[in-house]
Amino acid sequence: MSTASPARPRHKPHPLLITLVAVAVLMVLLAVTSNVWTDFLWYRNLGYSSVFSTRLLTSVVLFVLGAAIMAGLVIGNGLIALRLRPRTRPTAQSSLLETYRHVLFSGRFRTVLIVFGSVLGLFAGFGISGNVDTVLAWLHRTPFGSPEAGFGLDPSFYVFDLPFWRMTLNFLITCLVLSGLVALVIHYLSGALRLERGARSSAGAQIHLSILIGAVLLVYAALRVFDRYGLQVTSGQLLTGIGYTDAHVRSAAQLILAVITVLCALLFFANAALRRWRIPVAAVILLVLSGLILGLIYPAVVQAFSVNPDEPDKEKPYIEAHIAATRQAYGLSDVQIQDYTAVTKTSAGQLRADAEALPGIRLIDPKVVAPAYEQFQQVRGFYQFPKTLDVDRYTLDGQESDVVVAAREIDLNGLDSKSWNNIHTVYTHGYGMVAAYGNRRQAEGQPDWIEKDIPPTGKLDERQSRVYFGQLHTDYSIVGAPAGAPPVELDTPGGGDQSGGSKMFTYDGKGGVSIGSTITRALYAIRFADPNILLSDRVNADSRIIYNRTPTERVQAAAPWLTVDSNIYPAVVNGRLVWIVDGYTTSNTYPNAQRVNLDSATSSQRATDTGLGAGGRSINYMRNSVKAVVDAYDGTVDLYAWDQSDPILQTWEKTFPGLVKSRDAISPELLNHLRYPEDLFQVQREVLARYHMTDPHQWYQRTDLWQIPDDPVQGQGNKEQPYYLSVKWPGDANPIFSLTSVYVPNARSNLASYMAVNADAASPDYGRIRILRMSDQTQIDGPGQTFNAMTTNEQVATRLRPYLNQGAANAAYGNLLTLPVGGGLLYVQPVYTERQGATGAYPALTFVMSRFGQSVGIGTTLQESLDQVFAGNAGATTGETGAPAQATSTGSAATSSSSTATSSPIAQAALQKAVADAQQAFSDADKALKAGDLGTYQKRQQDAQAAVERARQAMMGG
Repeated sequence: MSTASPARPRHKPHPLLITLVAVAVLMVLLAVTSNVWTDFLWYRNLGYSSVFSTRLLTSVVLFVLGAAIMAGLVIGNGLIALRLRPRTRPTAQSSLLETYRHVLFSGRFRTVLIVFGSVLGLFAGFGISGNVDTVLAWLHRTPFGSPEAGFGLDPSFYVFDLPFWRMTLNFLITCLVLSGLVALVIHYLSGALRLERGARSSAGAQIHLSILIGAVLLVYAALRVFDRYGLQVTSGQLLTGIGYTDAHVRSAAQLILAVITVLCALLFFANAALRRWRIPVAAVILLVLSGLILGLIYPAVVQAFSVNPDEPDKEKPYIEAHIAATRQAYGLSDVQIQDYTAVTKTSAGQLRADAEALPGIRLIDPKVVAPAYEQFQQVRGFYQFPKTLDVDRYTLDGQESDVVVAAREIDLNGLDSKSWNNIHTVYTHGYGMVAAYGNRRQAEGQPDWIEKDIPPTGKLDERQSRVYFGQLHTDYSIVGAPAGAPPVELDTPGGGDQSGGSKMFTYDGKGGVSIGSTITRALYAIRFADPNILLSDRVNADSRIIYNRTPTERVQAAAPWLTVDSNIYPAVVNGRLVWIVDGYTTSNTYPNAQRVNLDSATSSQRATDTGLGAGGRSINYMRNSVKAVVDAYDGTVDLYAWDQSDPILQTWEKTFPGLVKSRDAISPELLNHLRYPEDLFQVQREVLARYHMTDPHQWYQRTDLWQIPDDPVQGQGNKEQPYYLSVKWPGDANPIFSLTSVYVPNARSNLASYMAVNADAASPDYGRIRILRMSDQTQIDGPGQTFNAMTTNEQVATRLRPYLNQGAANAAYGNLLTLPVGGGLLYVQPVYTERQGATGAYPALTFVMSRFGQSVGIGTTLQESLDQVFAGNAGATTGETGAPAQATSTGSAATSSSSTATSSPIAQAALQKAVADAQQAFSDADKALKAGDLGTYQKRQQDAQAAVERARQAMMGG
């Protein structure tokens, strides 16, 4: 027996170290307290305090349970192992091991064990507390009502139960394994377990470790059972869900392995009494071999030698179930596909039957015209519009019109002085909606405004236009003041009142958190690390702090279980400017449905996995279950249940009762501005590229695989984005506001099909997806081919030549629109021009190109372009002047066409001469530059620009 080592003197910690640790702990506690309390104040102001409290309470309970279970198992098993140590300390052959044994037997080890177990418990608590949504959804789960095809279970088991039980069992295994490792180390250090000359252990250590290993194996057996059901949500090489090998081999193998695992656990429990390691260890080896054989080798053999030779036939019933489940999961069960034999020949009056659809052709491209909005409606450098505008619809003068809209928001980067007071107390909000007709332009090519200026004037009846909550302003603002105090917030810049000076304003809404008390101000000063909140005299008893201002942030905070659409848009509803946000309920564990990479599917960039895969934000169920509205003035969030039949939505309604309003509560005016969301449509079109094929053999062989075409303007690698416009479907009486897209055959460029969804929320057919499948007998050019055909057309090239690569101006192509009219497919594309190097330049709508079949037209108006395509008479007016759309006779259309300035002989001659002069001047300038004659070069450049301007005036009619 070894002698006890002399006691070492205990060193007390230095007072400075204690002070530093105490200060650090205090600062962390203060930071956590400030964040938690200010979050509570923010949620209370939003009106969703129950969301905060429910989630916080659940998180705390999970943290306590997780920490208690982990710490309890680790500390408890460590103390048991410590209690079972030998009465005398054995001699160690290693000095390091001897040191550890000294600590173990000295009595201080209990403190070390408790601290170590508590730290592990804290980590485990933090880890498990992040599963709040999984636990809440499981507690309030709602059945879907129809069993899945694999095991006959309700899909709710996979969506709610399976994630919860997997989380729970994995956590228990982690706790048991870590506590077992701690017990193993203690038994080894104490000498109860020896590895010299073969493993030997004391009776107590053997009993303890046998029970622990048996418990781990029992939990692992339960996990095996759930893994069997997990086959329905596992992505394989062919599909997501159960296939032939899964049904005939892997499913049974998981049960067999679970049974073997239970037997192994029982052997370890028996080993606590029998005290023979060989039998349970041999059982574990058998389990591992069984796992390799039953879980890997045997399924691979069956797949290679039985399934692969006859895969289409053997997988047929599973493919059928997979296709049905996938279409159900993405709301595609009722998609209508009809064959469409598109005509390619043109004749006069061909669009007469589609006269009402022509005003719905949107010429103002929201991705191009943002600079024009900034040029004409920015007013001051500290206002800003988004880079891509939005499309909505309003009833104007009795007609429903597609409208391009944007909210004028504050841009702090545009301030001349970025002082704290300017950023946080003066420039606090934007002002007003700006809107323009989607199918019109003014004489110089700028948008034809419906709503403009500050204060807003126009037809939208804005009565509350201030934008305190929007997409672009993300910094906090401090607003509000006592009655009678002079206002300090800039409301409208110079010209806002009769004196011509700036008009100031004091916020009187209910948005933001009151920070009148010193304690609240101090907490926010800590939260934002900004002492000015506490020190500034502009912060007073009536002040409110506005933050978390973007509609996306506010909706996600109010409903954390929602996935929010990437494209939110402003609207004027009942005189107030609001933001409309689409929210989705999604799942990654819907049984037997194909997974989609949500980020890839909704991106404009083409990904290598075509959007179908398990990477990124992976989902395999999606519903537009909620429409949310955020008030731009006070930040109020209203959630409306849109898809009330969705079980996931019903689950969250039970979790947070009363927070989601009924669909019936949506006002008629708001309903008119709701639309089919873009992200959902883009996911659906990714899925339909393959899952429009419902025949299993066709799906397997991919004989009719479709592909989203490349954007003809952006080029290869960029998917053509869907677009909103009013479409008159073949056979329908009236045009419908729709979201549309097209497909091309896989690895081809011709058109395969045309897809549109009814995007009008007020329509009884809202959400109805229809597809026109092109006939195999006649090839219809796709977007890329059409763009190439239009831009290389001689007439188009002649008109655009002054603007292409000539130095005076740039030409930019707008969205290439596709419409099923005239018995075929009509392509329309606006062309914008912008002067180079000029102050105040903006993209002006200058031309409209169109194509039907092989006929191409270009004009300064859509009417002129279409008349050229259809033999001088399209058969209908386009409504570009604001006049109602109507069918026209051949004579009246011809008269209209001949009266167009660029169609008259004089105008045509002037245009041709101006183009020739410009080309000659540019050629002479190039020669002068090469010769080093800079004076002649500059003069000829000026001549060329003057000729370009003459050409533009000729095309504009004067």
